[in-house]
Amino acid sequence: MFPNRSQYSINAGFPIVASFKGEYDNAVDNKGRVCFPARLRKYLSPAAQERFTILKGLEKCLYLYPEDRWMEVEAKLERVNSFTKKGRTVVRHFLRSAEDLSLDNQNRIAIPAKLREWAGINDKAIFIGSGDRIEVWSPDHLSEEDEQLDFESYQELFESVMIDLDKI
Repeated sequence: MFPNRSQYSINAGFPIVASFKGEYDNAVDNKGRVCFPARLRKYLSPAAQERFTILKGLEKCLYLYPEDRWMEVEAKLERVNSFTKKGRTVVRHFLRSAEDLSLDNQNRIAIPAKLREWAGINDKAIFIGSGDRIEVWSPDHLSEEDEQLDFESYQELFESVMIDLDKI
């Protein structure tokens, strides 16, 4: 059994918190509501209080951050140099689509229409646990993304990213 998000262990002086992982398909109703996967819900920190921030991702998907993790993102954004055009542009474009939302009594989230349209989410949404956040994809866009990366290329990419971690 995995620990819930409020439990952690210490490894080399750093807390290790259970992260969001896995892939879950859910139907989207005509009001844009979708059930939040129960397996992801068990990893929500009590500090999140079932509240989230949703925004456009860096691929054609949506990023869904529990409130406690979103606060960490905002803290990082505060450190971006707003006196440079690059800094202002990144913060503006990242935050402009952000909206706060909560789970309803039936553990659903209502994805705003503007964001559903941008991400191409219609009657189905795929939730993918991505560590500190959850990505929400349309099946079509996720399939396109998957087709662009064959297994051999993925292996090379994985190795290059993991090797970089050794330099930290």
